Amino acid sequence: MFEPKFIANPFHRRFTPSILLFLLPFNGCLPEASFPDEPLLEFRSFDPQVNGSRELIIGFSDGDGNMGLAQADTIPPFCSTCEYHQNLKCEYQEFQDGEWIEIELNPDAGQIPFYYRVPPAAPTGQNPSQNGTIAIDMNSWYLNSEYDSIRFRITLYDRDLNASNDVFTYAVAKP
Repeated sequence: MFEPKFIANPFHRRFTPSILLFLLPFNGCLPEASFPDEPLLEFRSFDPQVNGSRELIIGFSDGDGNMGLAQADTIPPFCSTCEYHQNLKCEYQEFQDGEWIEIELNPDAGQIPFYYRVPPAAPTGQNPSQNGTIAIDMNSWYLNSEYDSIRFRITLYDRDLNASNDVFTYAVAKP
């Protein structure tokens, strides 16, 4: 297991407070992050866990800072029966006869869609742009069927209902 270690800086005696004062005026000159108003996703990993679940990790950015839904966001279009109640949708796909087929899940048949409600990430400072990582523990992540390979198509919606780009997990063999 990796343990972080502190490594002493051999040059620590040469770094004096006067150098710090020289660098302070440049602190405000760094350009602010700029992202499009629509969420932008980047697939990072879909790793197995010890308990048999999988952890889905995606990176995101959003230029206008309106990504995520609070628990109080319950009026349309975010009500519990509304299409956008969950703002992260992972559409289930199986590799069937040489092509990826999206499987429409039926909650009435006990098939729960892989939809999630991602909470807001409050931007800091005056720039509303935000970026970060979303990690989801998917306790169940596949359906029983005759096909052995699956993947997910992932889309995130912001509070203006702007859809992100679609990203895909890599193909995974079912246990």
